[in-house]
Amino acid sequence: MFAYADLFSAKGRVALVTGGGTGLGRVCAEALLSAGARVLIASRRADTCEAAAKELSEIGPCEGFGGTVQSEAGVAALADEVARRTGELHILVNNAGVSWGEPFESYPWKAFDRVMGVNVTGLFQLTRLLAPMLLASATPERPSNVVNLGSVMGTVTQAENAYAYSASKAAVHHLTRILAAEMAARHVTVNAIAPGPFPSNMTQFAIGSQEGRAHAASTVPMGRVGSPADLAGTLLYLTGRAGAYTTGAVLPLDGGIHCAAATAMFSGGH
Repeated sequence: MFAYADLFSAKGRVALVTGGGTGLGRVCAEALLSAGARVLIASRRADTCEAAAKELSEIGPCEGFGGTVQSEAGVAALADEVARRTGELHILVNNAGVSWGEPFESYPWKAFDRVMGVNVTGLFQLTRLLAPMLLASATPERPSNVVNLGSVMGTVTQAENAYAYSASKAAVHHLTRILAAEMAARHVTVNAIAPGPFPSNMTQFAIGSQEGRAHAASTVPMGRVGSPADLAGTLLYLTGRAGAYTTGAVLPLDGGIHCAAATAMFSGGH
């Protein structure tokens, strides 16, 4: 018989959160620490990540260091650093990502290439290089976990001038399902979380003000933007014993945006 108190526990687990020094990545790191995990956080801004880890260490064991998924060499160096710091890895949260907004008429090749490279190629290659550690830590009853941060923008058909970002997140969703099928028999779950509007560095330009947040909330069927608790609870489900039989899922965390009914085409239609 399982213990209900352990369903969302990460006690004894080791996790890596990319982009874990700020925004949604920091929320993920804090959630895992609060649930009992040892957490490594990495981002391209080493000083920011180290400072965040120092603060988060008040909750539990946390280490921060520089690491990037922007290049092949960067991914290899990050994987090597993880292996240097820990002999086991149970949880990988692929949160690091970039965006670029520009009108369709002038959207540059370089920007599209960079966004896809970080959000898709970097995510895939880091997962591939860390897979041996995840596989070695996995058991049938308590699999290792990969959680990819997707986005509602990878589901709805609007880009808001962030064409590469939306396309990259759709790719992350599909890649999640592919990797889930690849790794299921080896006891590694691969899932994605697809957030709607959440306060973060990436969305500061749009919902950093009270007016911007109110506008974003008005577009969400549930009438509000996301909170840290919403993300933390979803992550702890996917990485806890509660989610051990769930893989290949793209969990919407968007207040109903992904399933909002289309505007009626005919007056009075049902």
